[in-house]
Amino acid sequence: MATGSRVDSSSSLSAMSIPALLLAFFLLVRSPHPISASKSADSLTYLWPLPSQFTSGDDTLSVDPALSLSVAGNGGSSRIVKDGFDRYKAIIFKNTETFSIFNAFRKKRVGYDIAKLKITVHSASEELQLGVDESYSLAVARSVGQSIIGEATIEANTVFGALRGLETFSQLCMFDYGSKTVLIHKAPWNIQDKPRFKYRGLLLDTSRHYFPVDVIKHILESMSYSKLNVLHWHIIDEQAFPLEVPSYPKLWQGAYSKWERYTVEDAYEIVNFAKSRGINVMAEVDVPGHAESWGKGYPGLWPSSSCREPLDVTKNFTFDVISGILSDMRKIFPFELFHLGGDEVNTDCWTKTSHVKLWLQQHNMTAKDAYKYFVLKAQKIAISKDWTPVNWEETFNNFPESLNPKTVVHNWLGPGVCPKAVAKGFKCIYSNQGVWYLDHLDVPWDNVYTAEPLEGIRDPPKQELVIGGEVCMWGETVDTSNVQQTIWPRAAAAAERLWSTKDSTPTRNVNATALPRLQYFRCLLNRRGVQAAPVTNFYARTQPNGPGSCYDQ
Repeated sequence: MATGSRVDSSSSLSAMSIPALLLAFFLLVRSPHPISASKSADSLTYLWPLPSQFTSGDDTLSVDPALSLSVAGNGGSSRIVKDGFDRYKAIIFKNTETFSIFNAFRKKRVGYDIAKLKITVHSASEELQLGVDESYSLAVARSVGQSIIGEATIEANTVFGALRGLETFSQLCMFDYGSKTVLIHKAPWNIQDKPRFKYRGLLLDTSRHYFPVDVIKHILESMSYSKLNVLHWHIIDEQAFPLEVPSYPKLWQGAYSKWERYTVEDAYEIVNFAKSRGINVMAEVDVPGHAESWGKGYPGLWPSSSCREPLDVTKNFTFDVISGILSDMRKIFPFELFHLGGDEVNTDCWTKTSHVKLWLQQHNMTAKDAYKYFVLKAQKIAISKDWTPVNWEETFNNFPESLNPKTVVHNWLGPGVCPKAVAKGFKCIYSNQGVWYLDHLDVPWDNVYTAEPLEGIRDPPKQELVIGGEVCMWGETVDTSNVQQTIWPRAAAAAERLWSTKDSTPTRNVNATALPRLQYFRCLLNRRGVQAAPVTNFYARTQPNGPGSCYDQ
């Protein structure tokens, strides 16, 4: 009978060197009998992100390559569940499906401990919105009593909780190279899990460099492995306008080339692919700055040929175009949040353009007043289309009293903004550039990991207004050739901060408690075809420093 030990937020690891931890881990994975739970190295659990609550034992179970699925509940028959099971089954048994002439001489296994995965989903709803229930429970145990077939069980309220449970189950399954079978160590497992924050995002910038649809899908797939749930698609910026807008078909003349574009069908495909992985897509149209590319197709949006951004605040046509873009995009993007940018707006050329200067005088406005006027008018357009506006923090820093109360403030310039925003009743997304901007290659993994979205906010009702956080992959120095190794594994460090409880992932002694686990997760990403870079390199995405194990880089 397996003995279990409860793991909760109070568990810690005595100081050990990283090589010693890795040795203990390899012994755990390779041996059919896990290391005793009394050993300090075994207090680490190689699941990422760490579940909220779990118990484990000291048994080892085999998993049948013909693992079957049974479903129950109102949502059990969902296509999302079936497709998710098929995807994860292919991942789990990737090494067992290869034909070999040696199979004829190898002794076949008579039976397996786990032959079935039962998934129960209580709700039939497949609506994916902010705050959807992603909780799940997962149990893995040997068959007992009259049962002949052992099974693992996942129970969730929604299909998206079931997907999170499938990811955790897949991480429990390890291919054993000696027996050439899939094993689950430290069974029985009993996991109760749910996310700490409802918004766990990654920004992808497709204006500075174009990413093909298949590359975006690969990024979405890799996001699901660490339970991130929002792709913030920064589609358009001053450099390029790659998206088709049927209402204003000349806008995508601002693309780099006719081959670096996204059709409406492409955008639909990305959104649907993301939903099947439990990921929302939040689109961004950054106004009034960062919009020079708009004028390639419609020069009238520029205040003048020498003043190409911010967009012309004086013309109704400017706001007609914004309304048309948002109307077309509303048909594609069902997520309730829409990002309107509003950052880095330099209004100097407004005051140097004659017709804009006259308009300002006629309306008794300063350039700063006009900036506020533009942002608020764009917010009204978004709200009229049933969107909740998200704006970069400059809007809050400059005119907090004028912003629509529904506004979600997106922090990026530094610490201390979310405490000020929630104090005034606004919701906030944490993306402090000092720690969560992935284009800052000199930010080490531990700075990403120890960043705290609730820093400086002690009042529980105010903490609830911080809906989560987001790591940002700005595109100036990334393209298809290097985007994944720039995102990963540092994005995973933030993903655990956003999913796991604060107490279970302490920010002290992270080289012992988190680094070996993150190194293991990085290798898991590599095995799944994600080009995640070494964890400990001084500059992110750089090559290994020399020969060595994946688990020690």
